[in-house]
Amino acid sequence: MNTRKLFTILFLLNLFNYIDRQVLFSVFPLIQNDLHISDFQLGALASVFMLVYMCYAPVVGFFADRHPRQYWIAASALLWSAATFFSGLAKNYASLFSARALVGVGEGGFTTIAQPFLAEQYPKDKRATILAYFGLAMPAGAALGYLFGGVIGANWGWRMAFFLVGIPGILLGLGALLFIKDREHRSLENRKKPSWKQYTALFQNEPFIFLCLAHAMQTFVLGGVSAWMPTYFNRFFDMDPAQAGLVFGAMVIVGGALGTFLGGKIADRLLKKTDYAYFVVIAACFILMIPFAAAAVLSHRLPFSLITFSISIVLIFAPLAPISASLVALSSRKIRSMAFAVNIFLIHALGDAISPAIIGRASDLFGLKMAFLCTLALLLPACLFLYSSVKTARAEGRLIRYYAQDMAE
Repeated sequence: MNTRKLFTILFLLNLFNYIDRQVLFSVFPLIQNDLHISDFQLGALASVFMLVYMCYAPVVGFFADRHPRQYWIAASALLWSAATFFSGLAKNYASLFSARALVGVGEGGFTTIAQPFLAEQYPKDKRATILAYFGLAMPAGAALGYLFGGVIGANWGWRMAFFLVGIPGILLGLGALLFIKDREHRSLENRKKPSWKQYTALFQNEPFIFLCLAHAMQTFVLGGVSAWMPTYFNRFFDMDPAQAGLVFGAMVIVGGALGTFLGGKIADRLLKKTDYAYFVVIAACFILMIPFAAAAVLSHRLPFSLITFSISIVLIFAPLAPISASLVALSSRKIRSMAFAVNIFLIHALGDAISPAIIGRASDLFGLKMAFLCTLALLLPACLFLYSSVKTARAEGRLIRYYAQDMAE
């Protein structure tokens, strides 16, 4: 299978990965009215997804390092798509809560494997760029999730939104099973199984761990604010769910795609001038986002708020490709699935597994605006973790074009 076809299938799977994940948020008000639940319970629907997602990642990472990965990719897609469909059949809060947990199992399996699997198919000097292109599915899928959820929910109800977005992923999962071949990850007869010593060494890899912690702070902000943004527009600018989903979806697909693309391109070009290029891009985006997002939250004028929120979206998405490329370079090929699983566990355990519920609770107590402002402050410790990653990488002699290298071939 050539790399173009492989990329197409994985990109489309990643697209529906985010559509199925984000469609929930655009129908938050409809679910709340129908099931009569609190803001905290709404946020918990997102949090349970992330809790299951992050806990399952190390499990699938362990097995994916030992078996052909196309089977795990296909099974994951089939599971999350079926669970999305069955979310629409939920009769009460408990059944919807359970369905969203199963979505987390499927999507956790796919995300753990897909990025390292894809990166290994391309030359080292092109990995950041290809991961940036792959990452475009995140803002596009998130935007389409908000858009489809808002429009379908407003016209046919929130249940129909889950039905319609779940079906394509089932077809793509079958396509992955038939057409993707894991040539690089070789059969068990052709390679030695990873040892537990290699796994434990990953936790002693300080540059890797510090980078994961910085990524976690970014994920807390991105996941939490994304979950509540349509509701924010609904409450403070009197948009109905369809309008809020359409507006925020357009902002995410344009700003997120632009940020993801520019982040990878700028970092690759800057890398020719300094070994700190990726850290510089990531930190600059974190620092710049704070004043723009704060201005958007404090403004009572819709046009100004939309502009500053859009700039903030560009800035929060721009670090994604540099972070992913760095994680690939800082992990051994033999345990790369587990390395991404560890990253997934950390960023969600400290990030968006808890941020929607925490923001929901803060909103119940102090209002949604204040909850947003407090959330933005976490980008400051993220910069401190980046500094620690740079410092330890330099001390260990790893900061010499290590982004374009594998630590262990």
